[in-house]
Amino acid sequence: MTRRQLQRNGPLPEQLGDDTGCPVLHVDMDAFYASVELRSRPELVGTPVIVGGLGSRSVVLSATYEARAFGVHSAMPMMRARRMCPQATVIPPSHGLYDEASRGVMEIFRSITPLVEPLSLDEAFLDIAGAQRRLGTSRQIGALIRARVVDEQGITCSVGVASSKFVAKLASARAKPDGMIVVPRDDVVAFLHPLPVGVLWGVGDKTEEALTRLGLRTIGDIANTPLSTLQRALGQAAGAHLSALSWGRDDRSVVAHEPDKSIGAEETFARDVDDPAVVLRELLRLAERTAARLRATDHMGRTIALKVRFADFTTITRSKTLREPTDVARVVYETARGLYEALGLQRARIRLVGVRVEGLVASDTTPRQLSMGGGGEEWRAAEQASDQAAARFGAGAVRPATLVERDRKEDGPKRV
Repeated sequence: MTRRQLQRNGPLPEQLGDDTGCPVLHVDMDAFYASVELRSRPELVGTPVIVGGLGSRSVVLSATYEARAFGVHSAMPMMRARRMCPQATVIPPSHGLYDEASRGVMEIFRSITPLVEPLSLDEAFLDIAGAQRRLGTSRQIGALIRARVVDEQGITCSVGVASSKFVAKLASARAKPDGMIVVPRDDVVAFLHPLPVGVLWGVGDKTEEALTRLGLRTIGDIANTPLSTLQRALGQAAGAHLSALSWGRDDRSVVAHEPDKSIGAEETFARDVDDPAVVLRELLRLAERTAARLRATDHMGRTIALKVRFADFTTITRSKTLREPTDVARVVYETARGLYEALGLQRARIRLVGVRVEGLVASDTTPRQLSMGGGGEEWRAAEQASDQAAARFGAGAVRPATLVERDRKEDGPKRV
């Protein structure tokens, strides 16, 4: 897919001022999950597309900007989104594809600088001060990243360039989609003060209501309010925090990514479930997905955790630590199954189940299991073959027989 196909109609939102003293970049993929899905569906580019499940309790994971024009946004209940944009194509999520695309994007970032601080699968801060002699100015490096993300991953991103993390993140949001904004160090105050208070880090709904009661609606209003007044209304720490941000003072440095401490997956049922066979089938699917992510990121883990949420939203967790680390779905599933059966729920109505592997270590530093339920290495070899089939033919090309019928019903985009 070409860059022309990917970008929206009209000029790119770019503001390229003086980037001297602006070593911080915030890079955010545009409609990440939807954009990844459209790489294999070019006929849907330029149309409303929503990524998410079709169940009555499903929520929107992502939406193209064409769907957002109808008011659709992430985390919205899917039923509401479909009412707002009935002409949209709904695509069930393919989590393995997103993990793969995210790894590719992060590899691009780390080829620029080792100082990469991911915030999620699709966004990160970069400190590129050490890369400027090799690659050019901050603006040039931002342009390089945008071009490489398109060329290598087939999706677009937006970049904010600034002297601090706070301002860079605001700039990337205003650059969307597929744009770049540089906020010169001397123009930070002018950039910030017209913006609404809700964009400040630490301002949630309650804090915004408190600020509104004080007549403070813009960041400039906060900046021009005495610190003592803010602290009386919001507390000592919160008042000082917002006052500093309103003048663009943010001393936090970019912190390089720490390895993931756990990897897992969970699923909310379309309707409350009281059939143990259905729960166990879902645990198998979650174990398969979790183990695939472990292998894809070259991790193994010793502790298997089970999460169960009941119809009344009560949530419990149970865990078991193995003698040896594993990335084998069969081992993860059998452990999670044992934890579930030990609960003795006896037809309790369940809303959600989850599986997580904790205590991660790098696979290349971990001795392989010699046996587990008939031979851990044999199962691992079989699952690695499944990984290769998925890479060639798509996610779900090889899967346990008990999951085939369910997945067949859910596969593929649906016009609703």
